[in-house]
Amino acid sequence: MKITGIHTAVLRIPPPRPMSLEFADHRMVAAFISTDAGLEGFGYTLAFGGGGAEAIQVYLETRLKPLLIGEDPRLVEKLWEKMFRADRGIRRVGLAAYAVSALDIGLWDLAGKAAGQPLYRMWGAATDRVEAYGSGGWAKYAVEDILYEANFYTSQGCRYYKMKIHDPDPRQNVKRVEAVRKGLGDDVRLMVDVNQKLGVLDAIRQAQMLEHLDLVWYEEPVLADDFGGCAEVARAIKTPVATGENHYTRFEFRELCERRAARYLMPDVGRANGFSETLRIGHLAAAHGLQVSPHVVHEISLQVAGALSNAFLVEYMNWAPADLFVELPKCENGWFRIPDRPGHGMALTPDAVKKYGKETP
Repeated sequence: MKITGIHTAVLRIPPPRPMSLEFADHRMVAAFISTDAGLEGFGYTLAFGGGGAEAIQVYLETRLKPLLIGEDPRLVEKLWEKMFRADRGIRRVGLAAYAVSALDIGLWDLAGKAAGQPLYRMWGAATDRVEAYGSGGWAKYAVEDILYEANFYTSQGCRYYKMKIHDPDPRQNVKRVEAVRKGLGDDVRLMVDVNQKLGVLDAIRQAQMLEHLDLVWYEEPVLADDFGGCAEVARAIKTPVATGENHYTRFEFRELCERRAARYLMPDVGRANGFSETLRIGHLAAAHGLQVSPHVVHEISLQVAGALSNAFLVEYMNWAPADLFVELPKCENGWFRIPDRPGHGMALTPDAVKKYGKETP
């Protein structure tokens, strides 16, 4: 089997309410890999808020796509190394990592289809069901919006909900989280996400002010670049730290592990150089006694979580309109059954590209 073509598209995805209060749209960079055997692989990455999507597409088209044409798509590890080691002047972080991710996900989709197996089974299958947490609670939401969104998830059985704490006044963040806790009751446990907005001392102070709420985790307390700062926060507070959505390689995650900078690692399969590197990160975390909770795109993150014995929750964020994918996994009693279809199991609807984006030749 040989790769005969790769075409891409950037899709502008309008989020549902209340997420639309925070974001006008997200951008999906989709890659469709065709072969001489008639099989097609579908890979994608999601640029939250749309930032950089067109640059991701250009890099994929001009620098990565030529490396794959004519190759056997089933040799995923070989092709991942080929993409990762090309262009040595551009590290595989940021936009370049997004581009590698989309293609790696597409290659694995092809490999699974060729084998007639879902990916989590090809990778060893620790489970066929994964528990989820609801996620959102953005800064522009009123408390009523947060509770509306949280109830969307709890009505599907989710026992966990994550919200943002972005107010510059830490007292206002405490009041906001307390109001959500009161509204949801004690049966739903909360996580909070700082999204890198604080320095070390302010992050420690904010976490200490929230300790009475018994949070599951305290996420991205400082800049993702500041490994030492994150470790300092983790040592100083009682709430476990979670981080990783803005780290891209196993080498960055090794730094987090060795510094004991977090208890929960959160690689994003669409950022962390695809399924291939995310699996390595998961196994690295296991060697350090840490748990993995993949960041967003739960519909394909489920495949990774199902293959890792140290996976803890997938992030369920209702970002996709109903007519984007052919069939989204359903959350029942707070758990997702991993799609049993060959590959990663996801496909765009026939009209998705026409409605939401523009395709390249």
